[in-house]
Amino acid sequence: MSLRSVLGTAAGAALLLLAAAPAATASAAPYETVTVDPTGSIAPDGTVTLSGTYRCLGNSGATFVSSSVVQGDSPVRHGIGGTRAVCDGMEHTWENSGKPSSDPLTPGAAKVEATVMELSSGGGLPLPRFHAVQQQDITLAKS
Repeated sequence: MSLRSVLGTAAGAALLLLAAAPAATASAAPYETVTVDPTGSIAPDGTVTLSGTYRCLGNSGATFVSSSVVQGDSPVRHGIGGTRAVCDGMEHTWENSGKPSSDPLTPGAAKVEATVMELSSGGGLPLPRFHAVQQQDITLAKS
């Protein structure tokens, strides 16, 4: 399985689990954080780039920073890439890029959700462990 497929699956799983069980984010330790920069970009081909910082500690499985974006009242939340995370307690930057497959995004206001999520294999099936989640209003600008 390619890294892109793994990242897409991780981002989708995180979004699905966050929607189904928002209380799961309460387990994140106070020193584990994720931020979203106030401005994202849209390239002429429709590729969206989002960025920010994260800090996590104590992972035992593959850990990722996933992000998604929604504009206006649209029910469609677009997954925008995923970045492998290093959980060493230090602050790191993340940057995710992706091209929405439907309903293209436009410059202007948007809402981003970034999640630091670990896939821990307890008993064979990878289960998500959330380190940090942040929702942020941003501006998408032409790049």
